Amino acid sequence: MSLLIDPEIAARVDRLELPFNTYGVDPYGASKQHLARLFTAFRFFYRHYFTVGVEGIEHVPARGRAMLVGNHSGGIAIDGAMVITSCFFELEPPRLAQGMAEKFMAQTPFMGLLATRSGQLTGLVETAEHLLHDDRLLMIFPEGARGTAKLYPERNTLVHFGSGFMRLAMKTRTPIIPFGFVGGGEAIPTIANSYALGKLFGAPYVPITPWGVALPAPVRLELTYSAPMTFEGSGTEEDEVIEGYVEEVKQRIAGLIEVGRERRRKALAWSRGAEDEARIEGEPGSTKEEQR
Repeated sequence: MSLLIDPEIAARVDRLELPFNTYGVDPYGASKQHLARLFTAFRFFYRHYFTVGVEGIEHVPARGRAMLVGNHSGGIAIDGAMVITSCFFELEPPRLAQGMAEKFMAQTPFMGLLATRSGQLTGLVETAEHLLHDDRLLMIFPEGARGTAKLYPERNTLVHFGSGFMRLAMKTRTPIIPFGFVGGGEAIPTIANSYALGKLFGAPYVPITPWGVALPAPVRLELTYSAPMTFEGSGTEEDEVIEGYVEEVKQRIAGLIEVGRERRRKALAWSRGAEDEARIEGEPGSTKEEQR
């Protein structure tokens, strides 16, 4: 066993209900070894570096096809990483949420292979449809790269949603589980996006933060899942019908963002209060009553 892999996490990867072959690779290229290494690293960020609050995980089905649809928050994909990690650690049995990565990743040396080995695939409609027909858990961010490009003041807003996810959900009769992610904009407070640097690295842009590079700060994150939404139809309906359904999902996600923001405010207020209490109790010769 690799030193970079925790044996407990490797055992949890073994419990993923995926058709791995004798080499530990599934039909889409996901590797048990890479997944174990990935979740060993992600556990540190999920459990220790960030403080992640998760609500509504019971709405994510234990088995069968489903589509996780949510908002982008933060200049890099912290949101996607935490969604994937929550489904792996919080669900029984664990599930692998598989996202549709931006196409530029497939063109970046090593990144495309790493994403594939981790179960994250290039954002092609055909691939997404195959995943759903195989009863996988698909993760979609309808805002696309526009969502991660949001500046700090826009961090809890929603930009335009593409409609492809809705047509796909209807065509494959897949329930949509909306989620709201809060805190990514605080972890990476983007003050500008450098499209010139992005072109240099083969990415749409590179986010610029007050400390320069887009290294995330250890902040509190909130992830809120909602009850499933289902939409009847074939996915070939007129644009105005599809856009109406998309707006319903968008409004549900907007509400989940507000729920997460309120939960985050309360958690931070409690944390500050607890720190004050500890400081008061730690002062020699002081009591709470004297401080009051």
